[in-house]
Amino acid sequence: MKKFNLLFACLLSLSLIGCKQSPAEEIPAETNDEIILHAWCWSFNTIKENLPDIAKAGFTIVQTSPANQCVVGEDGGLQLMGKGKWYYHYQPTDWVIGNYQLGSREDFIDMCNEAKKCGIRIIVDVLPNHTAIDRSQISTRLDSAVGGRENLFHANGLNPIVDYNDRYQCTTGEMGGLPDVNTENPDFQYYYMQYVNDLLACGVRGFRYDTAKHIGLPSDPKDEKSPENDFWDVALGRKPIKDISLALPYDSLFVYGEVLQDKNVKEEEYGEYMKLTASNYGGLIRNVLHKHNFKADSISNWCHKVAPKDLVTWVESHDTYCNQNESACLSDTLIHLGWVFLVSRQYGTPLFYSRPAGSTRQNYWGDNLIGARGNDEFKCKEVVAANMFRHAMQGKAEQLIVSDNGAQVCVARSNAGLALINLAENAENIKIAVPLADGNYTDKVYGNKFTVADGTLTGEVQPLTSYIIY
Repeated sequence: MKKFNLLFACLLSLSLIGCKQSPAEEIPAETNDEIILHAWCWSFNTIKENLPDIAKAGFTIVQTSPANQCVVGEDGGLQLMGKGKWYYHYQPTDWVIGNYQLGSREDFIDMCNEAKKCGIRIIVDVLPNHTAIDRSQISTRLDSAVGGRENLFHANGLNPIVDYNDRYQCTTGEMGGLPDVNTENPDFQYYYMQYVNDLLACGVRGFRYDTAKHIGLPSDPKDEKSPENDFWDVALGRKPIKDISLALPYDSLFVYGEVLQDKNVKEEEYGEYMKLTASNYGGLIRNVLHKHNFKADSISNWCHKVAPKDLVTWVESHDTYCNQNESACLSDTLIHLGWVFLVSRQYGTPLFYSRPAGSTRQNYWGDNLIGARGNDEFKCKEVVAANMFRHAMQGKAEQLIVSDNGAQVCVARSNAGLALINLAENAENIKIAVPLADGNYTDKVYGNKFTVADGTLTGEVQPLTSYIIY
């Protein structure tokens, strides 16, 4: 939730990476295949209605906004900003399914049932770290479940975080006015796991843990109310709490944590529990897009201590879009081009953030409605073609090949195919060495013709355009 300064200290500078193998030598490579659509602020019914289109576009996972009971703001209403707020559903008042913004428990079940029919996995944004700022809205049922309001928060839980790099403050203190829940209270863990298991019973098959870096690890300092930092062991099924445990095997679920990178963040220890967000890499990609130059940063460097196969990648997230509009200035076209690059790569699980319907670079909130579908960009032809390329290239190792002027990049997958992205704002005749067999090729997006001769790809690329060749 909180926006942090992104780090761009990625020093490696390469224009060609990976190992080209001959067909005789090639063996299947470890790759990631999943693709996430973040259906941000879509209601459960809206997601259900659009699942056929989502599946047709090549997405395999849909991430919902938080499904828990949440605060009702002073303005009421269902606007993203104004009479209502998108971030109200990030302020839990109870951990039970259903809220006035996104729909009822029955709506949620119907969505999950339809997703299963479409071959889509539903993952839910969960946020056990904090409650609503307005503590008067917290349910009495939650208070009773944890042994009284005095046991709901850490001893330090109402003290604002001053230094986010201090692990004690970061994992026990109040973040942006949000009181910090005592996630180590066994009574809270028991109550929270009932919510998690209810989600699983309804058909959920994974979670995104919001503000995960604000929940302590075993090696972190302990709050005086927390004899053991064992939340992650309980939440992810490594140990039971009282008589319940995670209802499904952890390795059958897709789970990742919002662990935004900064100084003194224990990426490797969090990575022992779950997949993590590659927030610095997202900043690196936006830097490249802003400068229209793939040599503006080191695109081969994942900027993370965790293996790239265990990272969730994005061009932008809902936080980079909403918090000070850090990424909202990027055109939809540039977002497409960044997406094609990410989704074509061998590693990382890419997440496509659904911007509000009707949004423009002058009006970021667009139609400004909670519950409505986002814009159509998730099913535009460049996004869909790149998604299909990812699936077709499963098991193929990658090479990144940057043109001399930095305006183009090829993401080649072995010698089976490639994605070609042009960041130049003008048409260009290109000449790039590639691992494809010699021959004539027609791209899958626009039907453009390319030729490979003596290992060199030639053809004309249009401004700010991507091509898929295989």
